[in-house]
Amino acid sequence: MTATMAPSVIGDALETLRSQPPLVQCLTNIVVAQWTANVLLAAGAAPAMVDNPHEAGDFARVAGGVLINLGTPYDDTASAMRGAVAAASDAGTPWVLDPVAAGALAWRTELAHELLGLGRPAIIRGNASEVLALAGGAGGKGVDAIDSPEAASEVARSLARERGTVVAVSGPIDHITDGDRLVRVGNGHPWLTRVTGVGCALGALMAGFAASVEDPLAAAVAGTAMLTVAADIAAAGTRGPGSFAVALLDELSLLTPTTLADRVTLS
Repeated sequence: MTATMAPSVIGDALETLRSQPPLVQCLTNIVVAQWTANVLLAAGAAPAMVDNPHEAGDFARVAGGVLINLGTPYDDTASAMRGAVAAASDAGTPWVLDPVAAGALAWRTELAHELLGLGRPAIIRGNASEVLALAGGAGGKGVDAIDSPEAASEVARSLARERGTVVAVSGPIDHITDGDRLVRVGNGHPWLTRVTGVGCALGALMAGFAASVEDPLAAAVAGTAMLTVAADIAAAGTRGPGSFAVALLDELSLLTPTTLADRVTLS
C-alpha cells in the first residue's frame, strides 16, 4: 500500500467544512462532552450532544455526521447508540465508531460488535489495541494502547476491507486505511496524550469531515491532520498541558486551509 493523498486535498476539506458547517451529533462519554463540543466549534462545525434514547435516532436522520463513542456507556446511552446507528444507516448519515477500551472490558466490546452489526460506519477510530480488539485481539489496558499503530496496520487493512469502512489507528504516527490506500500522518505532540478527551474529540472531527467530503479516507485524514497540526503550533508557544489545551482550541480556530496543507506531513 502507498500513500495516495496530496496535502491540497486536506486543505480543501477544511475549506469545505468551514464554508458549510456540518451539524455533528455526539453520543460520547461524560468526561469529554464539553471538550468535544469546544473542539468542534473551534474547527468550524456545530456540535449537538443528543444522546438520549428518545431523540437520538430522530436526530441522527437530520445530522450531518454522528459520533458513537464508547467511553462511558450506560444502558440508556447504549440504547440511544443503537437507535442512532440504525437511523443513520437508514438515512445515509455518515457515522464514526470510537470503540474506547474495546477488548479490555467485555460489555462494551460486545456493544461495539453489536453496533457494527447494525450498520456500516464511515470510519472506525481507535488506538492500536482497540482496533486489534475489534478484530478479535485482547485489547489494551483500559483506554491505553499496549500495541503500536505499525503492529496494527495489517489488521486495520483487513478490518477496513471486511467492514467496508475506513480504519484510523491513532498513535505517534497515525495510520489510516480504507483497505487499499494507506495514509500516515506524522504531525502531533506528546502533550496530546496529557489532555483528557483529545482522541474522543478527534472522532467528532472525523464525523464533521465525513459530513463535508465524499471520501471517508480524506475525512479521517483531514480530521487527524487538523488536530495534530494545530497541536504542533500550540505546543510551540506553551509550557505544559494546561496552557496547551487552551492554545489548541485557539489554533484549531485560527488554522487556515493553506497552513494546514503546508504543515501536514503525509506519507
